[in-house]
Amino acid sequence: MNDQEHEKRRNRGKDPRDEELFGLDAQRDKLSSALNDMYYLLSKDYPPRATLALVGNRYRLRQRQILALQGMACSANDIECRRAKEVSADHLQEKTIFLDGFNIVIILETFLSGGYVFKGLDGCYRDISSVHGSYKRVKQTEEVLISAGLALQKLGVKQTTWIFDTPVSNSGRLMTLCYEIAAEHGFSWEIHLDNAPDKYLITGSRLIASSDAWILNGCYQWFNFTSFMINHVFNSSKALNIMDHTTKL
Repeated sequence: MNDQEHEKRRNRGKDPRDEELFGLDAQRDKLSSALNDMYYLLSKDYPPRATLALVGNRYRLRQRQILALQGMACSANDIECRRAKEVSADHLQEKTIFLDGFNIVIILETFLSGGYVFKGLDGCYRDISSVHGSYKRVKQTEEVLISAGLALQKLGVKQTTWIFDTPVSNSGRLMTLCYEIAAEHGFSWEIHLDNAPDKYLITGSRLIASSDAWILNGCYQWFNFTSFMINHVFNSSKALNIMDHTTKL
C-alpha cells in the first residue's frame, strides 16, 4: 500500500476513551455544570486559564473533558461581540468568503467519522483533535471538501478562498486536492498558504468562516459555516450539545 492509499484509509473518529467521557449521562451532567461555572466566572472577568484549571479541578475532569470545556466556554461579552459580527446565510450572495481551512476541514472530518464535536455557548462547533504540526488526509476529506463547495454554491458565494497553515506538513498536498476538486466540480476557489493564517483572517474587512475564538473576536465579519454544514447539510443529531442537557443560560 502506498502512502496515498494509506492516508485515504485513515479515520478521524472517536478516541477509545470518549464514550466513557462524553457518552454517559453522568458525565454530560458534570460537563454541563462545569460549563455553567465557566460562563459565570469568565463573565466576571476571571482569567481564562486559571478559571479552566479551577473548574476542571472542582469537577475532577479528565484532560479531554477539559479540552472540550475550553472549546465550549466563553463569557457573556464574548457572545455579544461575536453575535454582533455574525452574518446570516442570506448575506453570502455574491460575496467573497475566506475560510479557516484546517479549522473547518478537521471539525467536519471529525464529525463525519463519528467523533465528538461540541457546540459552544457562541453557537460554534469545535472538536478536540489537533494536527500537531502535521495533517493527514482521511477517508472523509474529499466528502468534506465537495460538500462544502456545493453548500457554498447554493448559498450564492461568488468567490471562496481557503487559507491553510504553511508550517503544517501536507498543507501543500491539501491545496493540490482542493484545486483538483474545484476543477472537477466547477467551484470558484482560491487556495492560499500562509505562515500566520489567524492574523491573515482578521486583517481588513474580510468576511471569514472559522470556529477559532481568537479569530472570531478579532475579525470584521464571520459566518458560522461549520454550524451551517452540521445543521443543514449533515445530520446534526450526532453533535454533542451540552447546553441541551441541563445547562440553563
